[in-house]
Amino acid sequence: MNRRIRVVRDDPALYARKRAQGAGGTAPERTFGGLPGPLPAGETLLWQGCPDWRVLLRRALHVRLVIGYFAILMGCCLFEAVSHGSYLMWFSLATLAGLAPLVIGIQALFAYLVARTTVYTLTDKRIVLKLGVALSMSINLPFKAIEAASLRLNPDGSGDIPVLLEGLTRIGFTQLWPHVRPWRMNRVQPMLRAIPDARRVAQLLAAALAASTNQAVQPVPATQRAPETVPLAGRQVAA
Repeated sequence: MNRRIRVVRDDPALYARKRAQGAGGTAPERTFGGLPGPLPAGETLLWQGCPDWRVLLRRALHVRLVIGYFAILMGCCLFEAVSHGSYLMWFSLATLAGLAPLVIGIQALFAYLVARTTVYTLTDKRIVLKLGVALSMSINLPFKAIEAASLRLNPDGSGDIPVLLEGLTRIGFTQLWPHVRPWRMNRVQPMLRAIPDARRVAQLLAAALAASTNQAVQPVPATQRAPETVPLAGRQVAA
């Protein structure tokens, strides 16, 4: 069991008290949104961002497949209605015409809320995922717990950065979804999903991982096809 991974339920009241206590000290508090508490001394914030809800809608919720599914059903109903004059088919067509935008609208709303309530944070020591539409929580992924990372770049420049963790973790697939690599049930991989300018973020992560182990920084290959693995300080960063 990997004990380095921490899942913290966010408590705004507790966080406010910590900030108030820190304000009374001699050292200035370095507070950033998306973190469960002030940034510790000696740790540097490298990047913060959130998913693009449109990319989430297309690639995590597969809205295009849903649109295609409804289009096929409506086409079949229309064909049957015109060919046989079936009132039942006309009724089914009207029902689907009203149901399709409702389902797609719910998907779009969910993607928007996920993007609004998610903050990905990269420091020189860890990755922090703040997520949760109904119940906010923060997941702390220190570099020591990361075995490998990879980048999958989309044609529009957005992309996903899944992180492979050492050993077993207590994080469940459903607990992380949609911030998780698809179809990796046995060994769950948290993922920075649908982030704009994904190549730059991957380069920052590669440099931070290299610095944490005193290794040379490996460049992120320019590819949008199958991931190419690049060794990095005993770990792997792929692009």
